[in-house]
Amino acid sequence: MKAVVYEKPLAFEIREVFTPEPGPGYVRLRNTITGVCGTDLHIYDGGFMTAYPLTPGHEIVGVVDKIGDGVEGLTIGQQVVADNTQLCGRCYYCKRNMPLFCQNFYSRGCNGPGGFAEFVVVPGEKCFPADDLAPEVAVMTEPTACAVHGMDVLGLQPGSDVLLFGAGPTGLVLAQLVMHGGAARVTVAAPTAFKLELARSYGIDRTVQIDRSSLGDAVQHLRDLAPDGYDVVIEAAGSPALEERSTSLVRDGGTVMIYGMAPEEARVPFSPYEIFRRELTIKGSFAQTHCFDRSLAVLRSGRVRTEGIVNRRYGLDDFGEALHAVAEDKACLKAVIVQGSQP
Repeated sequence: MKAVVYEKPLAFEIREVFTPEPGPGYVRLRNTITGVCGTDLHIYDGGFMTAYPLTPGHEIVGVVDKIGDGVEGLTIGQQVVADNTQLCGRCYYCKRNMPLFCQNFYSRGCNGPGGFAEFVVVPGEKCFPADDLAPEVAVMTEPTACAVHGMDVLGLQPGSDVLLFGAGPTGLVLAQLVMHGGAARVTVAAPTAFKLELARSYGIDRTVQIDRSSLGDAVQHLRDLAPDGYDVVIEAAGSPALEERSTSLVRDGGTVMIYGMAPEEARVPFSPYEIFRRELTIKGSFAQTHCFDRSLAVLRSGRVRTEGIVNRRYGLDDFGEALHAVAEDKACLKAVIVQGSQP
């Protein structure tokens, strides 16, 4: 089969590799649409939890192609979304019911073979039927699952005034979950006009276009809109500069959540005294485990809308162009790799 293969950071090729066979408990999927996200840029650079050699692609939608022994509830030709996470169940953190910190965490597309290939093998229990969803909705299942976990971490209090930085795919999804999760008002701040327009079309209360070259003015404007501060500030853009300013926008006793992935080497100065005196809470949200069922539920119900998010489509041979679009094309919101005929 054809696959994207990294042997080391900053270097990949598209080549023929062995087509995997599903063992007992596993299925083989013919990949039909796989999302490209910011994490794939970190993987390109050798960051995150990358292990080489690697076929990336962790937002996987495919059609069941072959079923191993012992798998029940799936049929050949069925469209499914694949939960890319796999946990050992026996390490210190798994035994403490903290599976996201599994010491043997296995993630297809990050440290195991993923969806930027013609086929991928996945445990049957990690495949969720999605015949009822359009492929470009189904491909948002993994990003939405991460946002669902973010809501679990946040523990939003009803009536909260929330500011969210970032209007990328997961920022737009998370903003909708916050909106439906009890917030009194949600403000999304981002630099790109068409993304903010999309946020408004989803029902977000207020959007603010900011210029990252003059963040001081932007922060002052956001502060003027909420003189007492926001109950919650969520940084979903992966920007250390925005993270640094988030504490100045949150009210006393409020919460800052770091949701976007900043570079691993980035450092942000905080005042320990300010956090101490104002009793601020700073939380992080990393990825997800066991959230696909709820992710599919909110996608199916329409509570999370995704129309307009996928706006760049590439073939497997154009993987490099897709990466470049995600990194450099300001008009690219969500890129996907499309293979073969859609269900």
